[in-house]
Amino acid sequence: MWNALKSGMVRGKAPIKMDKILEKLAKKKEKYKQLEKELSSPELLSDREKYKVRSKEYAELKEIVAEYDGYLALQGEKLALEKMAAEESEGSEYAALALKELEDIGKAMRDKRKKLEDFFLSGDAEEYKRNVIMEIRAGTGGVEAALFAADLYKMYTRYIEHMEWKTSIVSLSETEKGGIKEIIFSVEGHNVYKYLRFEMGTHRVQRVPETEASGRIHTSAATVAVLPEAQDIEVDIKPQDLKIDVYRASGAGGQHVNVTDSAVRVTHLPTGVVVSCQDERSQHKNKAKAMRVLKARILEKKQHDRQKEISAARKKQVGSGDRSEKIRTYNFPENRVTDHRINLTIHNLSNILEGDLDGIIEKLAEEDKKLKLQSADL
Repeated sequence: MWNALKSGMVRGKAPIKMDKILEKLAKKKEKYKQLEKELSSPELLSDREKYKVRSKEYAELKEIVAEYDGYLALQGEKLALEKMAAEESEGSEYAALALKELEDIGKAMRDKRKKLEDFFLSGDAEEYKRNVIMEIRAGTGGVEAALFAADLYKMYTRYIEHMEWKTSIVSLSETEKGGIKEIIFSVEGHNVYKYLRFEMGTHRVQRVPETEASGRIHTSAATVAVLPEAQDIEVDIKPQDLKIDVYRASGAGGQHVNVTDSAVRVTHLPTGVVVSCQDERSQHKNKAKAMRVLKARILEKKQHDRQKEISAARKKQVGSGDRSEKIRTYNFPENRVTDHRINLTIHNLSNILEGDLDGIIEKLAEEDKKLKLQSADL
């Protein structure tokens, strides 16, 4: 009985690279203690922005460290009980009690392991909680591509409503037939980037356009970018590095045409990144929105450089985060949506276009977690 429990129920199946996870969590605990000292230093207290960032990091680590300490405490109890059970003769009252406690501790440790894996595999937890800037652009396919971009925007707004997040348009360029050439919008809420990060890439549609008399299926595409919003401390933009132009906003006519120079174009000279915004009637508000997008795009470049270090296996399965990579196909004749990164096919196109993305995103998150556990850089 003891040997069976020792090799099976008590010990359980060892999680992949659990020793590596514990090693890295030990470093997080060191960081936690370091932050604890920093937060009481006069130097940090005098810098409100840095103090705010460090405080958030400290609060996030506090929960992780508590779970880590709890796991280590259970590990210590387990070793002590194993020693007691080994020293007692099999069948004795104390051995039976020790084995019963070992079963309970084994279950508690498995629960703790799952939490620790989730904490660890969330990567930069603070990053995953961020709001995002999303950009949808019509790709190859002309009018049909612009209509598809509009369909994607509708799909995401439905999903955003379902998740009880908030959205605001930063910039919009429409076509005469109701399509979208380009739309940039912000999404705010709980764990926004954690879920929407999987949507970056090229989305492809296969359907018969209304103008197609012969019934021939056309293939069009649109690209989606998902940029976590940057904090001021991460992206230092000097005023002398900016070129700001103001101009009169264009519109569909009537009351929507601005009669003042309220539209803003911001160019970041060192990188060449250009952002335009004319959605608001106030020049000040348009500039503020443009700066949010600019910072997010500069942060994206930093992240893209970091993503190059991701293992080849993970790149192949869940994507590199490059908006040029084809990630999903929406096939209208077959009522099918296929996510090419994980070979997932769902025959429920209408529901997905109405924002029912939970099933796809959950599968992508599961695969992402599995591959992170298996990756050599864990």
